[in-house]
Amino acid sequence: MSVRESGVDDIDLVILPPSRDLGDGFTVRRSLPQPQRRMVGPFIFFDQMGPVELRDGQGLDVRPHPHIGLATVTYLFQGEIMHRDSLGSVQPIRPGELNWMNAGAGITHSERSPDGARHGGSALFGLQLWVALPAGQEESAPSFQHHDAAAIPVGEIDGVTVRQIVGTMDGLAAPVKTLSEMVYAEIVMPPGTRYRVPSEQIERAFYLIDGAVTVDGQGFAPAELVILKPHAEILLSSERGARLVLVGGEPFPEQRYIYWNFVSSRPDRIEQAKADWREQRFAAVPGEQEFIPLPPDPPQPVRYP
Repeated sequence: MSVRESGVDDIDLVILPPSRDLGDGFTVRRSLPQPQRRMVGPFIFFDQMGPVELRDGQGLDVRPHPHIGLATVTYLFQGEIMHRDSLGSVQPIRPGELNWMNAGAGITHSERSPDGARHGGSALFGLQLWVALPAGQEESAPSFQHHDAAAIPVGEIDGVTVRQIVGTMDGLAAPVKTLSEMVYAEIVMPPGTRYRVPSEQIERAFYLIDGAVTVDGQGFAPAELVILKPHAEILLSSERGARLVLVGGEPFPEQRYIYWNFVSSRPDRIEQAKADWREQRFAAVPGEQEFIPLPPDPPQPVRYP
């Protein structure tokens, strides 16, 4: 992972994420968390999946694994993933749709390529983000929401298309029910357009999917997470066109700890979750026998202020 300072006054940091192996032969680019920046608003995890071309017979196979204290937010640009969880949810997700899984006190899920996507080859490209839950909601009942592409509100501002995936922005309100205020939007800029990033949220960052943008003459390329200073007002310009996502929200007053797939404001709660998964006390995903074992312990859970 590398970071670079920006010469633009309103930009705090630029993160160039490394590729990481999730296991089962699938790699991602992980922008958050990083030593230089742990969270943006409530967003504590930011993974880009692909783009990858899967050969005939290949597929994504993320075996059942647990979560606590967070919500997973999955959004695809290409391909298809089948979500299954311990609530009994069975839901494919396709480009432009949203899967929101609130782990709360504990949930188990798997993410796999459906059978139809394993024959003849297929592409897979998308994002998975984790949202830390407010301290008072970390032990909420787990739940799952899915919203089709047609349910995601779309608006146009000076030729720029905005899809409001989560939260409210530019007069658009997403249908997903969250436990805290935040924003997550896909922004498509045709060549020669400009877009002013709303400054209502304290913490915000944008991530280039493809194309290129400039801010005050400085260029940014795909797979860069550009973190803005609090309440900064910036104007994005794109000569060739670009697609990016914007995320942000209010920071929590309490610090967060993270270990593997567990997030909590209390390190002892993470220790309990580790013991529960080790002893297989989490609810299982119906019809699935495999699971990802608990990884070896680091010295202590990592603290994210």
